[in-house]
Amino acid sequence: MATAEPEIKANSSRPEADGAEESGQEIVSPESYIKHPLQNRWALWFFKNDKTKTWQTNLRFISNFDTVEDFWALYNHIHLSSNLCSGCDYSVFKDGIEPMWEDERNKRGGRWLVTLTKQQRRLDLDRFWLETLLCLIGEAFDDYSDDVCGAVVNVRTKGDKIAVWTADYENREAVTHIGRVYKERLGLPIKLTIGYQSHVDTATKCGSTTKNRYVV
Repeated sequence: MATAEPEIKANSSRPEADGAEESGQEIVSPESYIKHPLQNRWALWFFKNDKTKTWQTNLRFISNFDTVEDFWALYNHIHLSSNLCSGCDYSVFKDGIEPMWEDERNKRGGRWLVTLTKQQRRLDLDRFWLETLLCLIGEAFDDYSDDVCGAVVNVRTKGDKIAVWTADYENREAVTHIGRVYKERLGLPIKLTIGYQSHVDTATKCGSTTKNRYVV
């Protein structure tokens, strides 16, 4: 049985509606084509661990975005983190900042690190990563959002990691505020602590772990 399409009635009291109807043109609300700008321009990077190439060669710039609509168009076009091969990373950083310790905006900074179990790849990884991105592009860290450089998700066999990078590990007030907000936005249990590591400590560590400068 055929279903009739819903009838759309034109508002005949509006002169422009009559004109549009006569010319066969559809009136489009400005809201439908004006994009919503973000406060910052961001860049998406992809890293694939090919041991025959250098680290820099394995890191590939994908695209910039600076509106809400362009972010979702890009996010919906790429693979979810949970579907990446082990050894791959996504990085989203403010435009002009490369996702590496050596970048001028990163080298005095550090990262809030969330480590996931193998089981959490299926349960939490994609949700945590999306929430991380929304924190970044939505400037969720109040007056300290300027201290955020970007974020990285590492897909690894032993356990995935997500990190928010900040510009200055010595800025205790900014770093701890960002950590508290981030932990709350991820919905992590109060009793579960996450740590902040400086890039300097990570680069010069002797063992397999890096000491935490701060915890929340």
